[in-house]
Amino acid sequence: MSRADTLPVLVVAGVSSGVGKTTVTLGLLEALRARGLVVQAFKVGPDFIDPAFHSIATGRPSYNLDGWMCGRERVLATVRERTADADVAVVEGVMGCFDGRDGRSEDGSTAQIAKWLGAPVVLVVDASAVARSAAAIVLGFERFDPALTVAGVIFNRAGGATHRRWLGEALASSGATARGLGALPFDGQVALPERHLGLVTAAEGGYSPALRRRLVELIEEHLDLDALIAMGRSQIERDGAPPVTGAGRVPGARATRGEPATIAVARDRAFQFYYPDNLEALERAGARLVFWSPIADRALPEADGLYLGGGYPELHGQELAENKPMREAVHAFAASGRPVLAECGGLMYLAESLTDLDGRRWPMAGVLPADVVMERGRLVLGYREVTLGAAGPLGPAGTRARGHEFHCSRLGEVPASLPRLFAATDGSGGAPRPEGFVIGGASMSYVHLHFGSNPALADNLVAACRR
Repeated sequence: MSRADTLPVLVVAGVSSGVGKTTVTLGLLEALRARGLVVQAFKVGPDFIDPAFHSIATGRPSYNLDGWMCGRERVLATVRERTADADVAVVEGVMGCFDGRDGRSEDGSTAQIAKWLGAPVVLVVDASAVARSAAAIVLGFERFDPALTVAGVIFNRAGGATHRRWLGEALASSGATARGLGALPFDGQVALPERHLGLVTAAEGGYSPALRRRLVELIEEHLDLDALIAMGRSQIERDGAPPVTGAGRVPGARATRGEPATIAVARDRAFQFYYPDNLEALERAGARLVFWSPIADRALPEADGLYLGGGYPELHGQELAENKPMREAVHAFAASGRPVLAECGGLMYLAESLTDLDGRRWPMAGVLPADVVMERGRLVLGYREVTLGAAGPLGPAGTRARGHEFHCSRLGEVPASLPRLFAATDGSGGAPRPEGFVIGGASMSYVHLHFGSNPALADNLVAACRR
């Protein structure tokens, strides 16, 4: 592919959740890479699992684009910075194309990101239970927001040759301007395994080499990939900047001045939910990141601070509990007063105990004097805007940031005397509520913060670790 003045971008959007958007996106990433193209992937919204699959497909990190958490300028800068050496960018949408923060605006939606980028949308339609009606769906998406360009359509989970022909005929005769790019047949071999909070993660082997090869076969056989590539465009100008390399630093870029600080990041099968932007922001602020496993390691690495992100500790309760030396080491580290940032799964690990979905209770690190209980049918989900109640590792009192919650656990009774970390809202103007807890230097919350919402967070955390 020749390198044009502007970056070719394709936004893969769905009619709704569950239409096969991730599977189609992965197939496109794999097929484009198989043709020798350098492909940069992105994911709209607060998601950790899909970007991990993207990274396997492309061989490079995938980054989140979220209009509500990070804003327009940060989104555009992220795409510009991460695509300096790419031939094409593919953006996987979130939920349905127009779904976002609420029912009134496009904040946080796929449509918002596509319009900011000036990129065309390729709409994925689940055709398993429709034929001619599928064209009406496409026409409705085209007309709902004339400022959005729905350029192509991929029908997914189609039946036999007759069904696929009818879908193409219906779209061609409907008056829709979007071009039909083909219809993918239903194929159980490419179904990604799921669990209570989404897909089985890439770290757990949910994306096999056989599945990857099959995706390329399906895309090449059933879609007009040449036409799809030709659709790519955007308003992102290629400025000739050096590509982001390694863990995210532009060659020659200098970190924030000051003594280096070592932050130990928990990363294994139980803890794997981190925004690459957050880790790279810490490095730019002068941190040296080292990784450790609460499951497998028997001792913490030498560090000035700990970062325990989200994941699935409830699936590994026994392994975490049986590693008593590590639980004791984490407890001792927190008791030392050094900074600890624990988000969602990290908070669960720092609790007194964790009761899994089978009712088994496992001892945890015991930093937070409360029990965490998993509950079937319970789901806490949504954006959060938070304000620090007091000075701490993340910054002075009043520091604001944005993030999201996504969990199905309940925190038991917590001593009323325990300081709260944040005043949190859902960003829609409601009254703030207390969220998270502070014990010494440990900041614990169910909220996954995106440091792109406030770049000072990384600087503040690294500075606290230096102290």
